[in-house]
Amino acid sequence: MQSTLNFELSQRPDFTLVTVNLGDGESIFSEPSAMASMDSNINLKAGFKGGIKKTLGRAFGGESMIINTYTAEGGPGEVTFAAGQPGDSVHYYLTGASDLILQRGAYMLHTQGVEISGKLQGLMKGFFSGEGLVLLKASGTGDIFFNSYGAILEVDVTDQYYVDTGYVVAFESTLDYRVTTLPGLRAGGTGMKSFFFGGEGFVCQFSGQGKLWIQTRQVPSLLSWVNRFRPVNSD
Repeated sequence: MQSTLNFELSQRPDFTLVTVNLGDGESIFSEPSAMASMDSNINLKAGFKGGIKKTLGRAFGGESMIINTYTAEGGPGEVTFAAGQPGDSVHYYLTGASDLILQRGAYMLHTQGVEISGKLQGLMKGFFSGEGLVLLKASGTGDIFFNSYGAILEVDVTDQYYVDTGYVVAFESTLDYRVTTLPGLRAGGTGMKSFFFGGEGFVCQFSGQGKLWIQTRQVPSLLSWVNRFRPVNSD
């Protein structure tokens, strides 16, 4: 089973644009404000989707409660989508065999057959990851597109893999993870000195087999760098 969606990803990886060509009567769904342009025979409707539980789950996961629906009427039509921040977008096809877990704010658009809902991480995972207590879960069968700030790299995990919590974009549910510190940065001795002064804090330790997507930049690091150049009022 594979995707039959007619789409193109262009301007990668800095300012990726997703172009989707819909057949007559075909629909696609996106977060509000993701649409950049569309043909005149595309009909747009905004509203809730998936029931109150999934709607609230998306809200807790950093997404809007509203989902926009784009439907080609009277013939085929084209819609283009762009993320709010500069960066990359990735297409993934869900086969129903496993789910896709997304970081807060990564969801962009999906086709019929895909459900977007919240996924509770657990108190310790959510607290230390800095991403809140809820991630997003994409399930079902169909296409989904997600985005991030910076380029996105795909990693095939076969055993264990460590990623700084701020760089995780998405991962397949076949992977398990826990928030921890890097090996060697344990309590006591020089390990704790490295933890506090070495600039490397909590990471996600992934285990199992599956795909993982990481971003090459993160917003907090950019803001920290820019802050040094802010003008200071001497008054």
